[in-house]
Amino acid sequence: MDVKIEASWKDRLSGEFTKPYFQQLVEFVKEEYSKFTIYPPGRFIFNAFDHCRFDEVRVVILGQDPYHGPGQAHGLCFSVNDGVPMPPSLINIFKEIKEDVGREIPPSGNLVRWADQGVLLLNATLTVRAHQAGSHQNKGWEQFTDAVIRKISEENQDVVFMLWGSYAQKKGAVIDPFRHKILKAPHPSPLSAHRGFLGCKHFSQANTFLLEKSKKPIEW
Repeated sequence: MDVKIEASWKDRLSGEFTKPYFQQLVEFVKEEYSKFTIYPPGRFIFNAFDHCRFDEVRVVILGQDPYHGPGQAHGLCFSVNDGVPMPPSLINIFKEIKEDVGREIPPSGNLVRWADQGVLLLNATLTVRAHQAGSHQNKGWEQFTDAVIRKISEENQDVVFMLWGSYAQKKGAVIDPFRHKILKAPHPSPLSAHRGFLGCKHFSQANTFLLEKSKKPIEW
């Protein structure tokens, strides 16, 4: 089965693609796209990987589900396409960046420029039915993205993992804390951002760590 994903990831994840759970997942996703409006568009399912080669990963940010509104999701967690209003969580992320590193809030919520610098913007579930949050959970995506996190943890070194909220923190349990930097905070959603996301200084902490490891910092 040919999965259209960037070559460096394909090499490392090829074992997953032959497992029964993944083959069932592919059949489920194909059927969903044929019957319903699914986000992101099919060509963007693996967009996070296409912009960030395995050996270039410096930071991983974990999300949960793609956005389920029109024109928003394009395969990068928390990111929206140019011209799409920023969702509240993303606004809080940019507020924290401004407070933390002094960078002004940009006009677009498109985070491709982060991905191109080595920030893997990974949702736990890579597809969703329009207007139905969580509709593709527990179909196999979580097992696949767990395998992705495990591969990064085992084969990469000195990666910064930003785990926001209890879901991401639970999913990050497979990360080796002796090989990597793990940063935890509440989720940036308006419901929880004021409980410690705002003021967490994750973005400056990430860059300090990368510099200590002789890696290039991220231009947030």
